[in-house]
Amino acid sequence: MAPEAVTTPLALPLVPPPSRARALQPEVPSKEVEGDDARPDPAPDELEEGGEGEGEAEAEAADNAADAGEGLGADTVDASAEKKKKKKKKKKMRGGKKKNKGDASGPPLQVKEDSGIDLTTDNRVPLGRGLNPDFRCDAFCAKYGQTWPPSKPVDTLFPPDHPGPVGEIQEHPGDFNRHRITSEELRNREVLSKELYRNLRLASECHRQVRQWTQTWVRPGIRLTDMCELIENKNRELVRENGLEAGIGFPTGCSLDHVAAHYTPNTGDETRLGEDSVMKIDFGTQIDGRIIDCAWTVAFNPHYDPLIEATREATNAGIKAAGIDVRLCDIGEVIQEVIESYEVELDGKTHQVVPIRNLQGHSIVYRRIHGTKAIPIVKGGETTRMEENEIYALETFASVRGRGFVLEDGECSHYMINPDAPHVPLRMTQSKKLLAHIKRTFSTLPWCRRWLDRPDGGSFTINQDQGQQVRYLGALKNLVDVGIVDAVPPLVDLKGSYTSQSEQTFVLRPTCKEILSRGEDY
Repeated sequence: MAPEAVTTPLALPLVPPPSRARALQPEVPSKEVEGDDARPDPAPDELEEGGEGEGEAEAEAADNAADAGEGLGADTVDASAEKKKKKKKKKKMRGGKKKNKGDASGPPLQVKEDSGIDLTTDNRVPLGRGLNPDFRCDAFCAKYGQTWPPSKPVDTLFPPDHPGPVGEIQEHPGDFNRHRITSEELRNREVLSKELYRNLRLASECHRQVRQWTQTWVRPGIRLTDMCELIENKNRELVRENGLEAGIGFPTGCSLDHVAAHYTPNTGDETRLGEDSVMKIDFGTQIDGRIIDCAWTVAFNPHYDPLIEATREATNAGIKAAGIDVRLCDIGEVIQEVIESYEVELDGKTHQVVPIRNLQGHSIVYRRIHGTKAIPIVKGGETTRMEENEIYALETFASVRGRGFVLEDGECSHYMINPDAPHVPLRMTQSKKLLAHIKRTFSTLPWCRRWLDRPDGGSFTINQDQGQQVRYLGALKNLVDVGIVDAVPPLVDLKGSYTSQSEQTFVLRPTCKEILSRGEDY
């Protein structure tokens, strides 16, 4: 997911306005604060307590009372049984506290007649530009026994004891790291993280299959709302959406032209993809709170090929320069040099491609898309060093005919809980209700308004079809105003400019770096 540039909480800005600058988010989840109107807590056990859990406890108490009712009056036993029955009925309607993976079938994939999307063809090659030549979108079918279109949950393609589909392996740079690739001690250390690596690889494979299927039908004229919903529903299907245990990492971004990041359509948005558009598709998948963040740029006009190639090659160069004990600022210098080596010819004039200097890559931590470390895409920045087993999303942004600097503008669609918010008493009942839904359904993961409008409110596993939020905009504004929820508006360059993005997620294993999200497409 794109980092925030100026004021948004999803990123670590290079030059935030002093009036709204925030402290960096800590890696460790904050402590619990009791009460419905307390600040949100990212601890998974605490977030799952209450609500339906309280109903289970009361139902269990009713069970015990009924079991002990032989020595009590019939009225007491009947009352206990009736109470138990009501609690079970309430739990069933709300989806219960726990469900086994795979129970969340959700709504089937459907295409509206006026969406402009055609899924009836058997096309298996990408329609957009900028991807690897001769790449076929169905390569994973023969490789892993997947169907076309992909329909089997990814975790069923690999036995439980399988390490998962290993990503691209690169050595850590520098003479001081040469011993790592052959070190027996370090290989043994990696065994301790095998479950982490497997979850990351499965989430990555889900992302690959979803995006490669998407590349076969994204074309000019499609409505972006329908595109995002198809991507997200296929994501839920292949990852086997299971509440906070597995699902979507963040809303699908589809920022157009001068909009660099953080745009996804709200309900009712009729925006369509144009023949001359440059669109950045950015979506995430998560398993057990481990997020894969990966993005690419879609265009159909060959004039934008150098712009797309600039960010793609800059991301590859940045990843090559990254590694354990590497300074973050050194990576930014490499990225800037690559981006500025490209030029684009538009309207008979040649324009230099420039990096968007206040956007950058970032570390990823448990259920939080942005950690405390940022990878700049220009020279300068932090001298902080990368460390073993850290996970990074290295993303680069470039602009042509723009200023190379983005600002917040447009209707907001992205939101997320602010884990560092202090205790704030809420007086509005609707605000308390909405906050409880957000904590239960999304925890500290980003979400969008379009998900609140769904019948399941963002998760079929958690809410079934009883999660839709109605008339919530006032409550949402209240949560934003008091600082419990952060609004993340679109980030834009100058109108008339065009921007591109390329992003990969990698993990710094003790012996090597593994580019988890790398695919045959890019």
